[in-house]
Amino acid sequence: MAALISMQKVFLNGEFIDKDSAKISIFDRGFIFGDGIYEVVPVINSIIVEKDGFWDRFQRSLNEISLNLPYTHDEFESILNNLIEINSLKEGGLYIQITRGVAPRDFSFVKGVKPTIMAFAFSDSVLEHPAAKSGITIISTPDIRWKRRDIKSISLLGQCYAKNQATIAGADECFMVEDGYVTEAGSSSAFIIKDHTLITKPLSNEILPGIRRNRLLNLAKQIGLQIQERKFSMDEVYNADECFISAATIILLPVIKADGKAINGGKIGEYTTKLRELYKRALKLEANIS
Repeated sequence: MAALISMQKVFLNGEFIDKDSAKISIFDRGFIFGDGIYEVVPVINSIIVEKDGFWDRFQRSLNEISLNLPYTHDEFESILNNLIEINSLKEGGLYIQITRGVAPRDFSFVKGVKPTIMAFAFSDSVLEHPAAKSGITIISTPDIRWKRRDIKSISLLGQCYAKNQATIAGADECFMVEDGYVTEAGSSSAFIIKDHTLITKPLSNEILPGIRRNRLLNLAKQIGLQIQERKFSMDEVYNADECFISAATIILLPVIKADGKAINGGKIGEYTTKLRELYKRALKLEANIS
């Protein structure tokens, strides 16, 4: 997947400034410890879509590490909308990051420190992602991350390591495996379809709750799929009828090859195609696109 490249104006600690002028202290706990959380939210037709799911996950991650956002949701949403406007962003997303702020190096969560708040906009093809028609390839990698993956932490070395292995192997993404079962993909959620059943790992501290998850499960029911929220292995991925990933700015992308083995003969599956089209329709409606 493509890198997120910031547009010209960014938000940093209450100000909209040129990205080349943005500066953060070397003593920021995000830099020293990775002590912070982040979010990526999709923008379509200059509108933040699925914002309820974003807010829920964003606030949950903040609560889990005792970090406070010094804005109301309405105030922060206004900031994000201003960021969209000043960058003339039509389609893509917003990257948002909050750290505990600047403090002497101390492992404990320090109190009374002003958080560092940063956001930037990036342009991307959400509705018509090029890989939606070609499909992607993945490899399996060991899941070496910490045990609170439900928190959208900025500490992403485990994911960086795994996705770099995918890059070295010439793959687009990786499925991380723990105790013989897939947890999730490197920067997305993992799904397989077998015998008219959509299978995905149940929510727990072991995976990040994907913003698109609930709508995908509801849409799957609408097209006649049964739902199983359970663990699944890479052998099940190899033998799946269909496989796909989902994330904020890709909707969902079909997986056509895993560890060099073709899934569904290397063809994009019927259910995956239907799910993506239904999801696109829902997002267009939310973004006021006729």
